[in-house]
Amino acid sequence: MIDIDFEVIPSDVHEDFNIDLNHEDFVQHYAREKSLDIAEKYPDHLVIGADTIVVLDSKILGKPKDEADSFNMLKSLSGRTHTVYTGVSLNHINEKISDTFFEQTQVSFNELSDSVISYYIDTYKPLDKAGSYGIQDWFALNVNRIDGCFYNVMGFPLAAFFSHYKKYDNSIVKVS
Repeated sequence: MIDIDFEVIPSDVHEDFNIDLNHEDFVQHYAREKSLDIAEKYPDHLVIGADTIVVLDSKILGKPKDEADSFNMLKSLSGRTHTVYTGVSLNHINEKISDTFFEQTQVSFNELSDSVISYYIDTYKPLDKAGSYGIQDWFALNVNRIDGCFYNVMGFPLAAFFSHYKKYDNSIVKVS
């Protein structure tokens, strides 16, 4: 969408949800750890790491363990507002670039019936998504409102990222 060529390289960083950090620091910590894990292997490249969590009642909802966990997550989010936090970290070892930030977005769901939740899980298999839903797929029909960046809910706050990225890429036309 912003004309950047990139390659996806998963990091080997394991997230510990028991780490004693607030939500903003949690996503920034793991975004930085993931980015640095890859940047150390590619010190002459700009590496971007990201980490997204869903928070309801101060509790982090990560990726569901199984379909029952997915059902319980979606049931707990039904008719309620939660917060999506995404941390993003840009690192380039050789250029000494290290820039980490976060975005947060409030998401409100409509009331979800058990049959809607079951249909979604059976059809869209959201076990790889924080909070067990993807706002970019059929589930968007169940979102009543968002306050903040839509792309943040997808897992990557595009506008915020671009404002940081353009500080380091001289080939981008600087538009004020």
